[in-house]
Amino acid sequence: MGKGLLVGLSVAVGALLVASCGGGAKTGDGSAGSSSGEPADGRALNLYIWSDYLAPDTLSKFEKETGIKVHVSYYDSNETLETRLLAGHSGFDVVLPTASYFARQIRAGVYLTLDKSKLPNLKNMDQDMMARVAEADDPGNAHGVIYMWGTNGIGFNAKMIGALLPDAPLDSWRLVFDPAVASKIAKCGISVLDSPAEMVRAVYSYLGKDPNSQKPEDLAAADQVLTKIRPFIRNINSSEYIDALANGDLCVAIGYNGDVLQARDRARDANKGIEVGYSIPVEGTILWFDNLAIPKDAPDPESAYAFINFIMSPQVIADISNYKRYANANAAAQSLVLPEVKADPGIYPSADQMKKLVLQSQDSPDQTRAITRLWQKFKTGE
Repeated sequence: MGKGLLVGLSVAVGALLVASCGGGAKTGDGSAGSSSGEPADGRALNLYIWSDYLAPDTLSKFEKETGIKVHVSYYDSNETLETRLLAGHSGFDVVLPTASYFARQIRAGVYLTLDKSKLPNLKNMDQDMMARVAEADDPGNAHGVIYMWGTNGIGFNAKMIGALLPDAPLDSWRLVFDPAVASKIAKCGISVLDSPAEMVRAVYSYLGKDPNSQKPEDLAAADQVLTKIRPFIRNINSSEYIDALANGDLCVAIGYNGDVLQARDRARDANKGIEVGYSIPVEGTILWFDNLAIPKDAPDPESAYAFINFIMSPQVIADISNYKRYANANAAAQSLVLPEVKADPGIYPSADQMKKLVLQSQDSPDQTRAITRLWQKFKTGE
């Protein structure tokens, strides 16, 4: 979701402020520091990351290995992250932008050019995956390293849906975007991501259009679809759907694959008869990459390099994939990823599914403003 021009970014900051929201367990200022004591030399890493996006022991292992204290703040939308970065003086050392946002933020000059001599574990990365990000967003991978990658799709509770609509299209965007379907299953709860550009692209896929279309008439068509289904949408949120699916409080959620699969696993662990599934819609969907990057005004870039290099350790990133159910782009880690994770098409899509995945490209400044207006209208129901 990109503008590509600094002037477009500046105009959008005010509009994007309305999208700011936090995810995960935090203190009053949106941060959640780790539990270990301050290191003797006072070094600290300020990490700004998606909520619920690490293994339980990732940070404690890093602190033990390096002696660097970690302070964590959470976000649950790229718009929130972007607003903080563009305002300047964010105070963060490492952030995790999604690829399409990353490209326009690079153009705005908000990131350090990486000193790769400080990242020896770069040798572990999948060169084909890194090249794909380099071609689309970050030439030469000069500013970032892939953290995780995945898809946007549909989380569902087939039993709850089936009680209201037998033979519902569980593998199609029609489940949410067709009013004739959504109206029948609304009673059991439908949730969508609070991510404007990603949601518009989901609608485009449903309509059979180019997911990265910049045509005003296509956006108008998407607006019509969203307006018609708005009465049937219970939640608009990018993190709460995990627990809601696991607890049976929702039957459908458009979400990120790893989040939905975490909900599935939590439901299984609770053993209350709730079964959660995930589908990559037959019409196609977005392929996304989250990247580790260092803001240009990072307070402690050396600690940032240490953290990124640590994350590229094969066992560290494999542990995160195994726990969070997201695919990583670390070639040296693949033998350490659990067989059931690698075999799950919801995590590592099949070759046929990969053909229907589209990497989200940057939006024009005008498109970004138009999508922001459309989304505010959708959220308020006006």
